[in-house]
Amino acid sequence: MALRPQRGRLRLVEPAAPAAPAAEAQEDMGDAGPAFAPEERGRGEGRRAQDRRSSAATGPADRGTGLAELPDAQLVVLGARRDSGALEQLYRRHVAFAIHLATRIEGSARDVEDIVHDAFLRAFERLDDLVDPAAFRAWLGSIIVHKVRSRMRRARLLGVLGMGKSSEPVDLDALASPAASPHARAQIAQIYALLQTLPADDRIAWILRSVEGHDLETVAQMTDCSLATVKRRISRAQHFLDGHFVDSTSSEVSS
Repeated sequence: MALRPQRGRLRLVEPAAPAAPAAEAQEDMGDAGPAFAPEERGRGEGRRAQDRRSSAATGPADRGTGLAELPDAQLVVLGARRDSGALEQLYRRHVAFAIHLATRIEGSARDVEDIVHDAFLRAFERLDDLVDPAAFRAWLGSIIVHKVRSRMRRARLLGVLGMGKSSEPVDLDALASPAASPHARAQIAQIYALLQTLPADDRIAWILRSVEGHDLETVAQMTDCSLATVKRRISRAQHFLDGHFVDSTSSEVSS
């Protein structure tokens, strides 16, 4: 992770995570074909019974391996039918992404596991509402964004009322790369300290765009608002950071 100036503006960037493997096309089984002739029906039923016995004999590990090879779209369809194996595969496949996203927005790993747990529960309860089953990852991300936003607003309100902390300490170990220099870590800490003073919506939009690297359309989808609104939020946050961020390196050079 590094800080790079772009057109006079500060950007926090990190190499993009490798894209998820492309989903394999589902084999087209075609029509079932003509019905068995009377003299072949017995043998056909025998074969089907044998197939059922073979399937029943297949161990859980073998079935899990088969589910792991399915694309998200098929797992979502199975999960909507309350197939526990499919739900488990969706969780295993996307839990790292979910924790990473929640941590980046929060600025701390504290309570992130609870947020992610609740997000998966809500997603699994509403799988039937997902219009595009292949878009499970982005849909899960939008649920996490909503839950983090709610938590941030509640924490800020409690802070104003004197009933809680106004902000959580920045967790550099969760945010910075292990290879980051002390100077880079100090810059990240300063940026997140400034972000914590912003409205939750502005902060989330800026992080999704400038830290996570999502395009504007994706940020709009994940935050459930218009493209124009997202642009305004990012612009406000960027303007604030430009005006308050102090680059110690630049200060040392100028002096």
